[in-house]
Amino acid sequence: MPRHHAHDDSEQLELNPLFARPGEATELPRTRLPDGESLPETAYQLVHDEAMLDGNARLNLATFVGTWMEDHANRLYAESADKNMIDKDEYPATAEIESRCWRMLADLWHAPDGDRALGTSTVGSSEACMLGGLALKRRWQHRRRLRGESTERPNLVLSSAVQVCWEKFCNYFDVEPRYVPITPEHRVLDGHDLDRYVDENTIGVVAILGVTYTGMYEPVKRIAEALDEIERRRGLDIEIHVDAASGGMIAPFLQPELEWDFRVRRVASINVSAHKYGLVYPGLGWVVWRSREALPEDLVFHVSYLGGSMPTFALNFSRPGAQVLLQYYLFLRLGFDGFRRVQQATIDVARYLAAEIGALPQFELWNAAEDLPVFAWRLSESEDRGWTLYDLSDRLRMRGWLIPAYPLPADLADITVQRIVVRNGLSRDLARTLVADIKAETDYLERRERGAAPDEGDGGFHH
Repeated sequence: MPRHHAHDDSEQLELNPLFARPGEATELPRTRLPDGESLPETAYQLVHDEAMLDGNARLNLATFVGTWMEDHANRLYAESADKNMIDKDEYPATAEIESRCWRMLADLWHAPDGDRALGTSTVGSSEACMLGGLALKRRWQHRRRLRGESTERPNLVLSSAVQVCWEKFCNYFDVEPRYVPITPEHRVLDGHDLDRYVDENTIGVVAILGVTYTGMYEPVKRIAEALDEIERRRGLDIEIHVDAASGGMIAPFLQPELEWDFRVRRVASINVSAHKYGLVYPGLGWVVWRSREALPEDLVFHVSYLGGSMPTFALNFSRPGAQVLLQYYLFLRLGFDGFRRVQQATIDVARYLAAEIGALPQFELWNAAEDLPVFAWRLSESEDRGWTLYDLSDRLRMRGWLIPAYPLPADLADITVQRIVVRNGLSRDLARTLVADIKAETDYLERRERGAAPDEGDGGFHH
């Protein structure tokens, strides 16, 4: 059957004559395999040129994901791109390094007995959250079955501001989510009204160390104290999983006195995203359990694969090992003091930006990077305006900056905020340029609203 089909021009990739060698096609299909081969230079250039249309990662202040590593890390990344993390028999050194990394995290997070802690790497913090949630659910099931009680209606208590991975967990694993709404008085889950949401079917409470919307910490110790009081009055012994996707690699270095980790007795497990403030390229996450008892043995599979038997607890099977080596590289390269300096520099830039933006009369800060190097602001309520933060976001995109505007979660969805995430690599000089651009575009929108001819300046793309 012939494989030549009529295609609209828009479905073809046309090659620049410079890259069309003798014997090569002059155009390639977009949605089916080409009939023939291309030279590597041609294929590379096509992919390279299309990828140029992506945004500038360093100016993307919407994402928490790391976008820069130094040259030695890049070299190590290229050398280890072929390693499969699941194949611990073929790559025993990488498997040992994985174990060292989560043990370092267990120590950093004050596990009471490092020899009894357990952990694993994951493809990201979302998988790590799901593993933590599954362990909570399975332990709850075991306790209920021992007492001859029903296990049919598990629920999980969390803030309405949780990341979407927790909605997925509850949906995929048949757990009822019980969302505690955030309000202007309670901008995070802080233990208020917790008694109304928990019962004998509650598998646990999720505390977020760095809410995605604003970067604010939920007070883990205060939540635990509220659960202590509930246990005294109602006999419910409920554990906490800390979703420290971002804060897990900030708080130990910048807020070491804050008790959010295994120092809090009710904390059973903690996850972190290594490709956020762990400073590694995507995708890598970690999850650590306080003790062996916190991870039920019947969740662990012992798999015979390529000549060896290995325990595994994961939603994935094959996954890259290179990022694990990058994490270990950074642990060795920076040490505690190095991480502290990097994170301090990052939060200093965030607080500089928050102060500058908060000083503009058009805006009110929602938070000021007190916790993570993340802050959000809203339009001032002092006067009505004919423009929105969505307009400002669009104007800043014209200058190369990606700074999102979005509504807050349910119960505060009428409030729109704009958020900046400062990551390693955003210098003070770039931050000054950003402030100047925000002032210029705010002035443009104000002049446009007044009917004055907007001053477009040089109209250039600055970055």
